[in-house]
Amino acid sequence: MKNILKIAATLSLLSGAAVADPVLGVWKTTPDDNGNFGHIKVAECEGEICGTLIKSFDSTGASYKSENIGKQIIWAMKNKGDGKYGGGKIWSPDRDKVYSSKMVLEGNDQLKISGCVLILCRDGGTWTRID
Repeated sequence: MKNILKIAATLSLLSGAAVADPVLGVWKTTPDDNGNFGHIKVAECEGEICGTLIKSFDSTGASYKSENIGKQIIWAMKNKGDGKYGGGKIWSPDRDKVYSSKMVLEGNDQLKISGCVLILCRDGGTWTRID
C-alpha cells in the first residue's frame, strides 16, 4: 500500500510539472526606441502571468544597472488558449506608458507583443526565449 501511495504522489508531482504554462521563462525584449533591451522573467503570479525585468542592456549589448531592474513589466495577463494571452498590462519603461496588452506565443521561442493606450496601439515586437 505504501508503494502505491508513493507512486501516486510521484505521478501527481509529475503531472503538475507537465501543465506549467509554456510562456514561463526568460525572454529577451525587442530593443526600445533608444536601442536598449532587457531580459524579462515571466512567471505565474496568483494564477495569472507576470513578468519582471531581471537584466538591462544598452544599444551596444553591454549590461548595465537600470533603475527598472526588479520592476514588474507584465501583470494580470491571462492564458486564453492556443498560445494567446490577453487581459493584462505591459509597462514600457522607455515611454513610461502602460499598455492593455496581448501576447502570442509562436512555437516555443518567440513571443509577439502588442498593446494599446486608449485608441493608440503599438507593436511591441517579438521577444525571443533565452531560458
